[in-house]
Amino acid sequence: MRKFVAILAVTTALAGTPGWAQNLLEPAAGPPNQGDAPTPANEEEVTFASDQITYDTDAEVVTAIGNVRMARRGDRLRAERVEWNQKTGEVRASGNVAVVNSGGDTVYGDSVILTDSLRDGVVENLLLVLNDGGRLAAKHGVRKDGVSTLTMAAYTPCAVLDSEGCPKEPIWKISATKVVHDPNKHRISYDNARISFMGTPILWLPGLSHPDGSGAGGGSGFLLPQVKYSRVNGAEFALPYYFQLAPNRDLSITPHVYSKVLPSIEAQYRQLTSNGAWQAAGMLTYGTRVPINATGPTPNSDRTFRGYIDANGRFQLGPNWTISGSTRLSSDRSFMRRYDISRDSRLRSTINAERIDNDSYLSIAGWAVQTLRVGDSQGQQPIALPLIDYRRRIADPLLGGMISLQANTLAITRTAGQDTQRAFTSARWDLRRYTALGQELTLTAFARGDVYHTSNIASTITPSYRGDPGWTTRGIGAIAADLKWPFLGSFLAGSQRITPRVQIVATPRTKNLAIPNEDARAIDLEDSNLFALNRFNGYDRWEDGSRATYGIEWSVDVPGIAFSTVIGQSYRLNSRPSILPPGTGLEGRFSDIVGRTTLQYGRFLEITHRFRIDKDSLSIRRNEVDATIGSRKTYATIGYLRLNRNIPTTAIPEDLRDREEARLGGRVQFARYWSIFGSTTIDLTGKKEDPLSTADGYQPVRHRLGLLYDDDCFELGVTWRRDYDAAGDARTGNTFLLRVALKNLGR
Repeated sequence: MRKFVAILAVTTALAGTPGWAQNLLEPAAGPPNQGDAPTPANEEEVTFASDQITYDTDAEVVTAIGNVRMARRGDRLRAERVEWNQKTGEVRASGNVAVVNSGGDTVYGDSVILTDSLRDGVVENLLLVLNDGGRLAAKHGVRKDGVSTLTMAAYTPCAVLDSEGCPKEPIWKISATKVVHDPNKHRISYDNARISFMGTPILWLPGLSHPDGSGAGGGSGFLLPQVKYSRVNGAEFALPYYFQLAPNRDLSITPHVYSKVLPSIEAQYRQLTSNGAWQAAGMLTYGTRVPINATGPTPNSDRTFRGYIDANGRFQLGPNWTISGSTRLSSDRSFMRRYDISRDSRLRSTINAERIDNDSYLSIAGWAVQTLRVGDSQGQQPIALPLIDYRRRIADPLLGGMISLQANTLAITRTAGQDTQRAFTSARWDLRRYTALGQELTLTAFARGDVYHTSNIASTITPSYRGDPGWTTRGIGAIAADLKWPFLGSFLAGSQRITPRVQIVATPRTKNLAIPNEDARAIDLEDSNLFALNRFNGYDRWEDGSRATYGIEWSVDVPGIAFSTVIGQSYRLNSRPSILPPGTGLEGRFSDIVGRTTLQYGRFLEITHRFRIDKDSLSIRRNEVDATIGSRKTYATIGYLRLNRNIPTTAIPEDLRDREEARLGGRVQFARYWSIFGSTTIDLTGKKEDPLSTADGYQPVRHRLGLLYDDDCFELGVTWRRDYDAAGDARTGNTFLLRVALKNLGR
């Protein structure tokens, strides 16, 4: 009787073949349950039950009749009659046959016949309902030597019942005279394939194949095509082809054909190795290279090869060492925008070797920048090589606390600009203790010694960034005490925490303007750096003098709602002039008031507001809001930023320009499968925010609007986008994108 389980094995094997044919609906009896069959005690045991069982001794035939149930290894079988011929080895199940495998796939058939090998078999009027929703049906199915062949078959992943449970035509399906599944090749092949959409044949192919969805990989083949129209390139059609070179290597090649320009070719190679992974992508075409600052016809423009490359990788060399790198390069400044690859204004290439253990960190790195901005000089872009940073953490054996040591060196070279070399070593001691009243007290001592060398300083536009030419040294020291005192209590149906905080920092006068400023330019007071030991965002500038910083944080947690807010200010204890530029909020003895408020209501609402208020006029110098409202299907995102630092026109550094912008986006699902989505970015900067700006206070940057249909087996999307930022041959204008996806079909 144990050999009856071969019905489960063979029928389950046929269940691994996608396809679909005549009868779309499941039989009224539905999938089988275990019934009266006992639960198997182990994976090898087979249990069964039936209304009666007979044995023909002359013919050596065992027959189970009536409500037959069998179970083994999570597989279940149901049939009206099961016969086992011991002479021929044939096992036949008939009458409303149904099998469920351990993966949740269900096979229905009128009859199942197994050969003497108990591995090959035949199924008549097969219907397979896959666990992922796909369906296969065929008039005849045969499995031999592991290869399954179906005749008069077809496949669909789409629903065959409407919302009221009535039969309906699937959105799309593939019909074929023969379907073959070869598990060794992990592919499904169709002969005389016909693809139907909404019941209407739209494409006939003499042959078609795609991966079987097994864990072995997708196999080679075509990916989804891309259809697009833009003002600059015209109509665009791209058809990617995917090559599975090995289980750990693949290659995608995508030819792009345009109606207004010459074709281009795009490629991406990916590889997974024993200690890491890397990939390289690129695009190449032949066309006219237009200067980035061109605003009209350019008859003298060069015709040449244009393209870009984007490669990155990361490798683990032992338990502590990691090496990573990336490169992004473009043939010219407008190529990335013209071919809609990226809107980035700078491309960065990096290399970094890191060693990390429990108490130390070493980084040996380098990077270079390619600018794509209008008006930027490539010769002014920095090349950093090498950048070496070493840090070590040591437990203080005397007073407790932690000692952090750091050594850092950096060499910045420009082909037509200022060159800077820097080296420093520092030591920092931190001790954290809790008082009997629950106060958290942190004591800090810091010391650092710097050596700088710089040349070609006249090529730097902003004088305060240049420093003195030649060699310059600097010493830095600081001590600080930071006290937090949290108060906890109940609030409504939840809890609240109020935490006053006071920090005292003292540091002697520090040589700053004699030092070149490469990494501490975009300084701005905000809640994230209010209590920092140095509120400059790099190493080249240090905030000297003595100051007291104070603030308070309040957080509330009640069912479904989380709220927190923090506000603070600092006061300079001496009257020495500050090196911090006007408009940063830190130039006076009293700083501006900064804060952040966050409100979250379940998953429906999340709002973050950051602000900076002028200490004298109470004007809002920074007003930033980020909000997300709605559910996963219908939502809106709102972003707003206004920087009004009130910097005198003659003193505005290149990194502290004011601006105002709004960002809006959202999605509305107005039917079960239909939704509309869109986004916009608007530059609201005007003379009031930036006297040097040429903007008029309302300049759209990009609009996007789309319509999407997305169900369980089909996706159709139409997107309109308008760009307003012109650079070189990347002109303003409209772009239309059409996306059609037949899910579970590709490659």
